[in-house]
Amino acid sequence: MKNGSNETRPSAKRFYETVATEASDKGWRILLDERVVKTPKRAELQLPTAPLADAVAGEWRAQGLQIDPASMPLTKLSNTAIDAVTPNLAAVAEDVLNFAARDLICYRAKAPESLVERQSACWDPLLDWAEQHHGVRLITTEGIMPVDQPPESLAALAASVARLDSFALAALHVVTTLTGSAILALAHVADRLSLEECWAAAHVDEDYQIGHWGEDAEARRRRGLRFADMRAASEFFRLSRSN
Repeated sequence: MKNGSNETRPSAKRFYETVATEASDKGWRILLDERVVKTPKRAELQLPTAPLADAVAGEWRAQGLQIDPASMPLTKLSNTAIDAVTPNLAAVAEDVLNFAARDLICYRAKAPESLVERQSACWDPLLDWAEQHHGVRLITTEGIMPVDQPPESLAALAASVARLDSFALAALHVVTTLTGSAILALAHVADRLSLEECWAAAHVDEDYQIGHWGEDAEARRRRGLRFADMRAASEFFRLSRSN
């Protein structure tokens, strides 16, 4: 890797000694041996806030003799925001809206009653919140057959998503994908739900089944990896909005 690029491959050898942050006219940059870090597509890694820059710099400092990209989730999300989201804002926003059109919390169980009640208790207040704060009224249905959502509700949601910059949208997209719900993702980034509350709301059905039938080790491992991605996206959003 040359010119400070962070195009790392698994177990790439560490090629720098010092890590620093530097203010620029576009935000904050990361310097490795005084050379600016670049994204895989060769753009400068310009970050919107000092706290995010410090956190990304911390990931680079924490590397040992070998660079492990898996241990650098904030760097990865920063690359994604710059290389993938910034030039494709409309497409990424549209993907979030596609989740809303088939939002997890709109599809309810018919039985058993205990699960029906659990879903309603967890999800109904969030649908109310979406209507009050975003003007988004979504229709619920029993079973898995698709239900068409009101176009005006999806338009209102599109307007809310359009207000996000590329860094915030990158985080929102990850949370939406991991939870299967645009409403849960919006509730989390708006601090309506904590990280743990959002994760639990996305797993009402799964946790119900685990409570009755147990959980195997492989499923637990996969869920842990997904939660790590969720936690990183949550932290990325918070840091990208911090002063």
